[in-house]
Amino acid sequence: MLVLVDQDQVLADFGHGFDTGFLAAHPDAPHQPRSQATSYWIEDSYPPEWHERIRAVSCAPGFFRGLRPLPGAVAAVHAMLADGHDVRICTAPLRSYRHCVLEKYEWVEEHLGAEWTDRMVLTRDKTLLSATADVLIDDKPDVLGSITTADEHWTRVLFDAPYNLALPGWRLDWSTWREVLAAVEADRAARGVLRLPRRRVPELGLPTHAPALPAVGAAR
Repeated sequence: MLVLVDQDQVLADFGHGFDTGFLAAHPDAPHQPRSQATSYWIEDSYPPEWHERIRAVSCAPGFFRGLRPLPGAVAAVHAMLADGHDVRICTAPLRSYRHCVLEKYEWVEEHLGAEWTDRMVLTRDKTLLSATADVLIDDKPDVLGSITTADEHWTRVLFDAPYNLALPGWRLDWSTWREVLAAVEADRAARGVLRLPRRRVPELGLPTHAPALPAVGAAR
């Protein structure tokens, strides 16, 4: 399958990075750890007077570059590719993109390898890929854009986060990804909507992946 994998809070531990940066800059501020958050939007956990300072944390140079990988994430996407899926990292840059875009590429090169930068898709509107991809793995409860949910052709799979656990639908974490993707693949095949069947090396019977496509970039 053609699998789109979100970067922040799916591969990279955005929550830990925010908590660390915010507390370092504002040690006396009110604080709700992202591991206990009830909303995807950080601002929802703080009074309005803190919102600009919250946004400043992720806009600071070095923020995205310095995020640690989520446990199991790096091994999982390498294994996903080896299993025959065509894996793309689909991530939305900040509107204040001065540091964000470059550092997202740097993060991928450091933690996944330089060849994975060819597998990155940066776009403010992920729904534009909904007719091409089989799966979007994302922690965000509502991925909104130009294409309405009714017109989407991909299968959305939530990556477990405290603010989306009550929502229905497909979901996974890095300990369950293989079983969940197998079930999604079977479901899409049964409905006749599988966009990209897994590739296999004929003489060995081993899975491989489709040739890398050019990366697509878009800044806010």
